[in-house]
Amino acid sequence: MKNHYWESRQSLTPQKAFQFLMEGNERFINNLRVNRNLLQLVNETKDQQFPFATILSCSDSRISTELIFDQGLGDLFSIRLAGNIASVNAIGSMEYACKYLGSKLVVVMGHTNCGAVKGACDGLEMDNLNEIFNHIRPSIEAETETLHDRTSHNKTFVNNVTRLNVHYNIDIILRKSPIITDLIETGEINLMGAIYDVETGRVEFMQNQNEKILAYEKDAYKI
Repeated sequence: MKNHYWESRQSLTPQKAFQFLMEGNERFINNLRVNRNLLQLVNETKDQQFPFATILSCSDSRISTELIFDQGLGDLFSIRLAGNIASVNAIGSMEYACKYLGSKLVVVMGHTNCGAVKGACDGLEMDNLNEIFNHIRPSIEAETETLHDRTSHNKTFVNNVTRLNVHYNIDIILRKSPIITDLIETGEINLMGAIYDVETGRVEFMQNQNEKILAYEKDAYKI
């Protein structure tokens, strides 16, 4: 099986890219990964790349996007930062992948039991990590369901903050990147959120319309 680099730019759509990810995750959780010749893929992608999707995920050692979506070399443009935060550099990388490499789908993917989220929930401070924690704290403030034990010991609280953090970073991308928003408006790409469960290996996609996400975030956060 060749990688999706060979899918023509004309026929590849955001929906098709989404389907590739869903099917790949199903193969992963059922231990049915595609048998790929990796050295052949190295040779086939040596001159150029055409990743069908761009994924902003956490740098957690358990979160390897190529593995959990069962994709090959050249298929995914992977951006990894603790807490899956949409920093300026991360957004710039997305713009490059979508505008110049042809990615059709951008996914902001958080995960359960995230150390960055838990550290922010506990008010941890640590040199350069503080910038990451500060990026997550608006999602902690937006979580208003939990009245007691708002710490990493409360799994429900952490899960709620994790989901809000995904929405928050989607909102930041929409606010700070005219390139991404223009590509969404013209139907060339789609932007969506997801949560990876470290216990099951399953990815849950948040299939909200981008307009609804943006409207929700304007009410939920003060940026």
